[in-house]
Amino acid sequence: MSLLLACTRKASHPDSLPTVPSHYSRRPPAPKRLHARVFTLLLWLWAFLILTWNTLVDVVCFTATSIFLKDTPTPLMGSQGVEQRPKRIVHRSVSLDDIKDVKNAMHCTINDVLVGVTSAGLSRYLSRRQEQNSNDDDKNKKKKKELPSNLRLRSTLLVNIRPAPGIHALAELMEGRDDGTKWGNLIGYIILPFEIFNHKDPLDYVRRGKAIADRKKNSLEAIFTYKSAELIVKCLGIKAAAKLCHRMLTHTTLSFSNMVGPVEEIEFFGHPLVYLAPSAYGHPQALTIHFQSYMNMMKIVLAVDDKVISDPHQLLVDFAESLKIIREAIPARS
Repeated sequence: MSLLLACTRKASHPDSLPTVPSHYSRRPPAPKRLHARVFTLLLWLWAFLILTWNTLVDVVCFTATSIFLKDTPTPLMGSQGVEQRPKRIVHRSVSLDDIKDVKNAMHCTINDVLVGVTSAGLSRYLSRRQEQNSNDDDKNKKKKKELPSNLRLRSTLLVNIRPAPGIHALAELMEGRDDGTKWGNLIGYIILPFEIFNHKDPLDYVRRGKAIADRKKNSLEAIFTYKSAELIVKCLGIKAAAKLCHRMLTHTTLSFSNMVGPVEEIEFFGHPLVYLAPSAYGHPQALTIHFQSYMNMMKIVLAVDDKVISDPHQLLVDFAESLKIIREAIPARS
């Protein structure tokens, strides 16, 4: 994304690079209440213990997933050979201001809100599919209508494990001025679970999303996956690393991504960009979800396998409706 934006300029000032928020995913700083050094030391020790424990649990989960631990079969799960089939890409815009309203009211980050909205949207979609399937068997209708409480649905999420080089640094590098910035990505990936259930309080989706995101932030899982992949490539070759990556993707349900974009309209070689809608294909999953911000919009982009998800536009509606319901639940509780 930094490379793409380094090739663009502001529509209002053709000589200026785009402006990207630097605190997109940071939570507002909490007021400091503990000033004593002993309490600070205890807090650091507690944080280290949590980081160590979370990393250990994530490494065990990662290893188990690469060997045998699979997600629960759902209407979103891809079948064998899904990576060889074409993908259908659809997208829809929602208001970034609505997401920011939820963020401010819940004292969390935009990423936390998007995790909650995704959980709510997937729950709505799977509930509908469950009801449709129940129509074929009226005898077990009540039993089938409710989603299983132990449903396991996880996504693979790529994580940048170094500070982003920045748009200005890449622009200078393309002009031939070497300031130490290097090309390429330095990424690991984590397994991000989505809880599927029907909440009476819509804000519970955001609360659970925040808890899941906080849990993953206090872990070195991304660094572990990067280092382990690097070690496998050196010792066993690229084919072994690719096979491991393939198994991880086939044992999970979807891929998830959230990227921050410019806050103003930009031009690409004099051509204004109406929207940004990134996506991907060729991986062994039937569903890929991208969230991409641009100006005052958030674009939801889905890449789906038509044979698995025949109604992707309905899934987009479920995401938009989930955000609307969560946004409308704020005034009564703020």
